[in-house]
Amino acid sequence: MLNVPSQSFPAPSSQQRAASGGRSKVPLKQGRSLMDWIRLTKSGKDLTGLKGRLIEVTEEELRKHNKKDDCWICIRGYVYNVSPYMEYHPGGEDELMRAAGSDGTDLFDEVHRWVNYESMLKECLVGRMAIKPAVPKDYHEEKRVLNGMLPKTQVAGTLAKEGPNSPSYDWFQTDFLVTIVIYTKQKEMGLDSVIVDHQDDSFRAETLIKDYSYFIHIGLSHEVEEDFSVRVVENVGKIEIVLKKKENISWKCLGHPLEKHNLLILKKDTGLYYRKCQLVSKEDVTHDTKLFCLMLPPSTHLQVPVGHHVYLKVTITGTEIVKPYTPVSYSLFSEFKEPDLPNNKYIYFLIKIYPAGLLTPELDHLQIGDFVSVSGPEGNFKKSRLQELEDLFLVAAGTGFTPMVKILNYALSNIPSLRKLKLMFFNKTEDDIIWRNQLEKLAFKDKRFDVEYVLSAPTSEWNGKQGHISPALLSGFLKRSFEKSRVLLCICGPTPFIEQGIIRAGAPQEPVELTAVSPAVCQAWCYQCGHGCHWDSWSHCLTPLACCLPPCSGPVSIIPSSQTQVAA
Repeated sequence: MLNVPSQSFPAPSSQQRAASGGRSKVPLKQGRSLMDWIRLTKSGKDLTGLKGRLIEVTEEELRKHNKKDDCWICIRGYVYNVSPYMEYHPGGEDELMRAAGSDGTDLFDEVHRWVNYESMLKECLVGRMAIKPAVPKDYHEEKRVLNGMLPKTQVAGTLAKEGPNSPSYDWFQTDFLVTIVIYTKQKEMGLDSVIVDHQDDSFRAETLIKDYSYFIHIGLSHEVEEDFSVRVVENVGKIEIVLKKKENISWKCLGHPLEKHNLLILKKDTGLYYRKCQLVSKEDVTHDTKLFCLMLPPSTHLQVPVGHHVYLKVTITGTEIVKPYTPVSYSLFSEFKEPDLPNNKYIYFLIKIYPAGLLTPELDHLQIGDFVSVSGPEGNFKKSRLQELEDLFLVAAGTGFTPMVKILNYALSNIPSLRKLKLMFFNKTEDDIIWRNQLEKLAFKDKRFDVEYVLSAPTSEWNGKQGHISPALLSGFLKRSFEKSRVLLCICGPTPFIEQGIIRAGAPQEPVELTAVSPAVCQAWCYQCGHGCHWDSWSHCLTPLACCLPPCSGPVSIIPSSQTQVAA
């Protein structure tokens, strides 16, 4: 269900991933870590072979550089000499060579479009392609003053008939207020469906509509206050953004269009947009995990939907490092509902600190009042998938627990049909269990909820379950409340844990949704004959079971592991 943040090239369907049993990394030589790469880029060594010159690269010239010791790749119109980076790439040289001498934009976007390649590869920049990339149709045609007219929404990168009904917008004003109205023509819109940022005279609203983003991006004609309000009429999909005028004068027009204005764009093609958030608190949760609280700017409206993640970005020795995290509630007892106030200004993260890592020590060293860049939400998990559920099973390992927090809270508070919610929580030791007291109090308070702990390295005093994910553990855990109940199984943790969890769960005999919180393609196997069924992240059956079990008895949806280790 969620887009999977992958940590390196190979794509989920690549031969390298398939051959390696799902491992997305290859062993790197000593001295070839991300930090070593950063040191190399700061050493002053010429990594392009052009002695600092930037050139225009023709397609013919690009094709010539297609060898490991002479490898140029184009990403979004810019050409990089990635030969020096070969030994540092976690996905291995072969994955980079797939794009050698060609445009690697699609390959890059397929796996980790969120990575800031401009920063990572800036010392490898050869120049720009001689032919500039195309500008979205009619973008320049909209360079006119906005006066409330509703120009037809442009659908970029796809045919309009393939996307949702084209949204539109309008605006009106009073003496004190300016109201921008977005007509999405969609149901199930909520306060978490729109992201608003404005700074100085720039106003940007991104509305999430299925797999698309609809943008209102305007240079306002007059100044407005920082604070504003957002209202959503859910049953008709109307969104109202109310701005406060700084001067009580009549506006002749709303402003002038900026980049992507009035465009409906596939979410995967939009790129990430960051805003700086302030650290307001940091609390110990376990011996190596902390709860961070970040405050959004006053001029931002951002609520991360259930099952979605964001990216945190910090700059280390001049290089931007990015890692995905799933926001959590402040506690398991937070009343989970759409907030009464339209601007929920705080985002919480449970973050495990790796002392030898690159990113998490930097986060740990942040002082109260420091700033961290936070992206908009990523993912395609729909809360509607939880509606009418009767049994919800959550299987988590370590910080794979974080995506489960809001799913758990939402299900217990908003799904009246829910009969049973069970969490199987895998950790190394008792000291590693996140929010153990809260989980046990919740189980006591709500009889629908139950938690089981499984430890891989327990002490002799431990009387609970131990070991690793296995058919025996899962068979005892996955007990329906009654025959043919509506079931969803969610799994999150390190990639090998995910893959083993899906395989161990087996091909369902009856319709059961399996939701893996990573990777992008999962499998279910028939133990009797060994045949498998593969599903992609859109719940399409790729290879039906050709064996003794019914083919594709249930859809499989993917929830990504937002804790994927890009830079610990």
